[in-house]
Amino acid sequence: MGAEAVRQNVRLRPLTQGQQARLVALRRLAELLDSAFVVPGTTYRIGLDPIVGLVPWIGDLVSPLFTVALLWQARDVRIPKIVLGRMIFNAAVDAIVGAIPFVGDLFDFGWKANQLNMALLERHAYEEHPASLGDWAFVLAMIAIVILLAAVPFLIAGWLISWAAGSIAR
Repeated sequence: MGAEAVRQNVRLRPLTQGQQARLVALRRLAELLDSAFVVPGTTYRIGLDPIVGLVPWIGDLVSPLFTVALLWQARDVRIPKIVLGRMIFNAAVDAIVGAIPFVGDLFDFGWKANQLNMALLERHAYEEHPASLGDWAFVLAMIAIVILLAAVPFLIAGWLISWAAGSIAR
């Protein structure tokens, strides 16, 4: 890895033993939450997150608490802020869709935000990678989606007002 990193002009990031130990512990927890068990008769893996998510209130706290731990570690090893933004959006998608009864529980089986975020953390923790075009594209796309979703109620209200004004004028 060292010689390849030099060829690619990537600097290795010196991590303390504590940082390395926390990354290993977070990796184990991410796997437990997202892919600890194989679904019998398939190669598909699930974790405890969607199962614990079925428990009201408590289940909805597990993944966000893990995300906080990941973000804290990412901050500790100085991950680029745009990558932190991407991690937050991954967690937000998990939380928002996960809040929808039944649909959110099914979504949790496929959207493995903990492992997505762990992969981002590991990619940037050991080597100093600049934020990629994909990181920027993802975050900008999520911002655009949030703006569009915020605009929908106003568009609907405008349409209803226009429709009501047209109905009254007749």
